Amino acid sequence: MPLEILFEDNHLLAINKAAGILVQGDETGDTPLVEEAKAYIKAKYGKPGDVFLGVVHRLDRPVSGVVVFARTSKALSRMNELFRDRKTEKVYWAVTDHAPPAQTGNLVHWLSKDERKNKTTAYSRETPGALKSELSYSILHSTTGSFLLEVRPITGRSHQIRVQLASMGCPILGDVKYGSSYETGDGSIALHARRLTFLHPVRKELVTVEADPPRRPWWMSVTGK
Repeated sequence: MPLEILFEDNHLLAINKAAGILVQGDETGDTPLVEEAKAYIKAKYGKPGDVFLGVVHRLDRPVSGVVVFARTSKALSRMNELFRDRKTEKVYWAVTDHAPPAQTGNLVHWLSKDERKNKTTAYSRETPGALKSELSYSILHSTTGSFLLEVRPITGRSHQIRVQLASMGCPILGDVKYGSSYETGDGSIALHARRLTFLHPVRKELVTVEADPPRRPWWMSVTGK
């Protein structure tokens, strides 16, 4: 599958990641997006030897959307700092078949991840070993039995959006790990990193990268695309 390039310059490369693709390699041995991106750069620019490409952030395997890589060590260091200091604006889209309790809302939980099971638990109050996690959401559109939510995470915890929406009674479509009764058939879930805004690490200009969701029935029914 050809890569969908969203932004590219001498310092950064942004790609619309397909659901089901790893960002970085793991024990499965499947080819991750970072290696595909390196091959793209090597072929396009005829670079000899190894290509440097730093992983700035990751998306869960079943999630689609904007992923940014750094093409230089300087860009990687500065982008890591932006993410660490929460100086980026992240916008996600999610589809659920349960109605949220309100048109807009703010969710606060304390999250604890079991690395062995690769699953996160949300607590409604401060809990030893759990990290405070916060996001806001709003309903962008709804059809019969489907709701398109725009989600803005304030913190960046593992599986945060998935478990916090599930804790609200709105598991993401296809996310059987967190309570969805619907399976997409390809292991993907209806969570998409729609938009990422940040200050360019070298040019110091504001950059916004946006990605369209996959053309799957559950997305097309609520976005019209």
